[in-house]
Order: sequence, then C-alpha cells, then structure tokens
Amino acid sequence: MATGRAGGFGRLRSKTVVRLKSSKKSLDEIGHQADFYRKSILEIPIAVKNYRRETVRLVAEVALGNGALALIGGTVVICGFLTLSAGTVVALQGYASLGNIGVEALTGFFAAYVNVRIAAPVIAGVGLAATIGAGATAQLGAMRISEEIDALEVMGVRSVPYLASTRIVAGMIAIIPIYSVAVIASFIASRTITVVVWGQSGGVYDHYFASFLNPTDLLWSFLQAILMGLVVMLIHTYFGYNASGGPAGVGEAVGRAVRASLAAVVFVTLAVSLAVYGVSGNFNFAG
Repeated sequence: MATGRAGGFGRLRSKTVVRLKSSKKSLDEIGHQADFYRKSILEIPIAVKNYRRETVRLVAEVALGNGALALIGGTVVICGFLTLSAGTVVALQGYASLGNIGVEALTGFFAAYVNVRIAAPVIAGVGLAATIGAGATAQLGAMRISEEIDALEVMGVRSVPYLASTRIVAGMIAIIPIYSVAVIASFIASRTITVVVWGQSGGVYDHYFASFLNPTDLLWSFLQAILMGLVVMLIHTYFGYNASGGPAGVGEAVGRAVRASLAAVVFVTLAVSLAVYGVSGNFNFAG
C-alpha cells in the first residue's frame, strides 16, 4: 500500500515538473517574440536608410507578386476578389434579412456599415496573411535552414533590419493600395447585387449608402488595415526568421504563423472597433 502511494506521488510530481517546464518554455517563447518585435520595429529606420533598394523591391513583390503571380496582379487582385465575394454576400444577406421586416431600402446603410467596419478589413487581413505573410515566412525559413541568414551575419549585414524590418515596411506600404482595391471592390459588389439582382432602385441605394457612410470611418478603416499589416508581418517574419528542423520545420513555421496571424487579425478588428466606435456603434445619421 505504501509503495503504491509513493508511486502515485512520484507520478504526480513528474507531471507537475513537466507542466512547469512547458509553462516556462511558453513564457520564454513569448519573451523571445516580444524581443524580436521590439528589434524589428526599432530598426525600421535603419532598414529604410541603408536597405532602401531592398525595401522598394519587396514593396513591388508584395503588391504585384513575381513570376506567374504577377500576371494577375498578385496580392492586390487576390484581395480584390476576396472582398468582391464578401461584398456580394453582404448585399445578398443584407437585402434578404432587411426585407423580412420591410426595410430593404436600408441595404445601402448595411453595406456602408458592414463593409467598411468589418468585412473589408477582416477579408483584407486574411488575404494579407495568406499571401504576403505566408510567403515571407517561407522565404525567411528557407534562408534560415540553408544558413543564408548566418552568412549575412558573417558578412557584417544586420539580418534583422535587412530581412525582417524591410518586409514589415513593405507590408505596411503595400497594404494601402491593396486595401483601396478591397474597399472599392466591396462597394461595387454590394451595389451591383442590390440594384441588378434584387432590383432595388439605384437612387434609393445611393441615398442611404451616402447618408450612412462616414468619411471618418474610411480613415479609421485604413489605419486599421495598416495596423493589421504591421501585426501580420511581425508575426510572419518572426516565425520565418526562427524556423528550424529542415523543410518540414519551414512548413510547420508557415502553419503556425498563419494561425497566429489570423487570430491577430480578428483581435485587431475587435480592439480597433471598441477603441474607435465603442459599444454604441456610433452610427452616422446625417443626410
């Protein structure tokens, strides 16, 4: 009986030790991430000053892509198609739902509200993470496992500003035209579906759309997109820069980065919405 009790205590103690080690490892990784993010942000001026050509090249690659991807416009067109679909869904569901209570004329308001504050930012963030972010993680991960990053350090090139900070700057610059196309595509899709498919008068739609579309919301929406670009690129450059374990490790790093960035996109949307609009929604009833 005593031996069994001692064995039970031993197993409990070993499980506690394993949990403590796992918690310590998680805290260490959080601290490592925070330190990498701090270095990457603080060394952005160095990247802009010393690696200007690399930054410009990355902006073009991020926005338009390279190789076969450049033929369709790269990330700009991809995010445009994603938000085009989102705007279509907003119009279809909005008109049908509002029609159930007899206020389908407010579809223009619904499109102006949902596309700017929720649909376009989230879809653009998802597109950014799935295209630009995943590509950056794969590139940096391949450089890490092939020891190219170590070679840069040996040659006296500061790897963090050259590889991470330049990509962060490129992502924040490229998100502006990307998000512009995304917002325009969502607006066009919502109006086309409401007027052409549902048959609502274009004048009615435009009246409510213009009445409830606050230009300040567009400004906050663009600032939210830029913040998303910063967060997404920070996450993906970290996982790519610290990849290990060969090609399989690079694939794992891409998967972890995409999962983390998708969660970050939703969190940024929630945080910005609460900070800017509060819990009341701050509707614009002008017009």
